[in-house]
Amino acid sequence: MDKIDFKEVLEEKKEKVWPIIEGYLKNLTVFPEFCQIPSKYKVMSEFHQKIVSEYPERKGKYLRPSLVLLTASAMGFPEEKALPTAAAMQTSEDWILNHDDIEDDSLQRRGKPTLPKIYGKELAINAGDSLHVVMWKMLKDNLGVVGNLRGVRIIEEFYQMLSRTVLGQTVEIKWTQERKTDLTDEDILFIFESKTGYYTIAGPMRLGAILAGATRKQLADIYKFGKILGRSFQIVDDLLDLTSDFQGNKKQMGNDIYEGKRTIMLAHLLREADTKDKEKIKEILEKDRETKTEKEVLWMIEKMRQYGSLDYGRKLAEKFAKEAEEIFENKLKFLKSQPARNQLKAGISFILKRDH
Repeated sequence: MDKIDFKEVLEEKKEKVWPIIEGYLKNLTVFPEFCQIPSKYKVMSEFHQKIVSEYPERKGKYLRPSLVLLTASAMGFPEEKALPTAAAMQTSEDWILNHDDIEDDSLQRRGKPTLPKIYGKELAINAGDSLHVVMWKMLKDNLGVVGNLRGVRIIEEFYQMLSRTVLGQTVEIKWTQERKTDLTDEDILFIFESKTGYYTIAGPMRLGAILAGATRKQLADIYKFGKILGRSFQIVDDLLDLTSDFQGNKKQMGNDIYEGKRTIMLAHLLREADTKDKEKIKEILEKDRETKTEKEVLWMIEKMRQYGSLDYGRKLAEKFAKEAEEIFENKLKFLKSQPARNQLKAGISFILKRDH
């Protein structure tokens, strides 16, 4: 079997999903006759369309919509009929990122300044709200593609997945605001399950499986797989934040430290550091983003190296990826149609070894 380049798989799926999203964005300000926009306000209408389209047009890896399509295909469901569900999945990411970047005061998104840095928080929130509305419109239109029964099950899965995601965000923000320094790995993995395990891996795969008529047992096994692989995904993501410039697309090293984000590596560092270093770490964590210095952030990254926190994270990520692969081989045999099954398997390695 030829080695599968999962990046090429993602690009191929992106080319199929993007035109659907683009179509909705082009019709963003098209209204029925009774509430059409007067021509004198055309400039404002175009401005609204521009800012709402900003993040979708920047695109991304398209991991989540690709998992929707690959899982559906691996269970014999026609990819063409799964495209609207995949488009809604990608659109959910784009409205969430709009709001995330405000909550985290992030500087960059996909190699460019974040929406709040360009247009201000108010317009960025509104752009996210608009994409949220578009997502539900996509799901409503999807009823005509996959039928009412499947379509309603897809909507219900979106509700559960997104509800769990925003719960995870609540917990993460609250613990960050409280400057908690006694978090265990279990605490952090709870956040991962909501924001990454379900939303990034299990949710998209369950959507594809629901389209293909999966049983409750099959859907539960997909969730177990996603929960474990999501841990690996998020730890790798957090490691890259500490050690990578995301192929030149990231402005700040250690962005998570500036934000005060609680990661597996930070929890390990707080457990392992001596009294003097621990006090300094806590002092830095007590500061707001704008008062933390680059020197302090780089000092913390160096301490993570010295105390083995980065290695600890890497080993954990490898452990969870191996566990996920075992679940894939033993529990997800029903994902059997090729080439989708092998492409999904290649995704496990991609998640562990990616560099951005």
